[in-house]
Amino acid sequence: MSKKHPVIAVTGSSGAGTTTVKKAFEEIFHRQNIKPVIIEGDSFHRYSRKEMKKKVQQAQKNRRNFSHFGFEANILKELENTFKTYGETGQCKRRYYVHTKEKATSYGLNPGEFTTWENVGENSDLLLYEGLHGAIANEQHDINIAQYADLKIGVVPIVNLEWIQKIHRDTAKRGYKPEDVTNTILRRMRDYVNVITPQFSQTDINFQRVPLVDTSNPFDSRVIPTSDESMVVIRFKDYRALNIDFSYLQSMLHRSWMSRRNTIVVPGGKMVLAMEVILHPIIKQMLNEKNR
Repeated sequence: MSKKHPVIAVTGSSGAGTTTVKKAFEEIFHRQNIKPVIIEGDSFHRYSRKEMKKKVQQAQKNRRNFSHFGFEANILKELENTFKTYGETGQCKRRYYVHTKEKATSYGLNPGEFTTWENVGENSDLLLYEGLHGAIANEQHDINIAQYADLKIGVVPIVNLEWIQKIHRDTAKRGYKPEDVTNTILRRMRDYVNVITPQFSQTDINFQRVPLVDTSNPFDSRVIPTSDESMVVIRFKDYRALNIDFSYLQSMLHRSWMSRRNTIVVPGGKMVLAMEVILHPIIKQMLNEKNR
């Protein structure tokens, strides 16, 4: 880890809501006049969309599991090196994976392709990663990305809610059919269990949204449960190391309560506020140490 060039990793499954956490960080950065380098996890996919489709078809013929959640479909050593290099030098390389036709056109690319790598980070204050693999630590594959992140945030909604959010996002914004998204969820299940979920034992803070309405069949749900129809369970791995003051949090977050000594539960509508109240002093402390 680096006190001089801090690295923050926001990690969660596809459709988990990591973008919401990213926006909360961006609001904090704006208020504190912080200049971040923002890294998107999709940029570390190994294959373009067209190439990935062929790889999946080939794997299915051979009765093999293959998905964007897994090690083989991503360049995770490069991601580990990105965290390490930024922590040591304050600079790294970055590219983008363009999802939509609009963004692709602006880069002169097709949807599902990558931009070229560029050098970034000069005069930056910290690095913010948002994606699938920000807290990986796996001996078998000789990958330990988690060790180079100073603050690791997990975004982990109840799995049925996660699937509802993914189906709605991919059909509304990325042009997929519901049955295609369902097949993707099924294909990724083994990697979800073996690659994605182990990260949430590594993360320093987990935000887990729990719906208070019926989500029994996420594949037939026409509406995403609203924030006010849910609660958020916030778990701290080591609240003492982060100087978490639970009394202060409860005073700031109306109708919140402690479910365990390291866990606070807040109304879903206060999730973004909770993130800002919790993360603001942590980031401030990180930058104070950086400036020292």
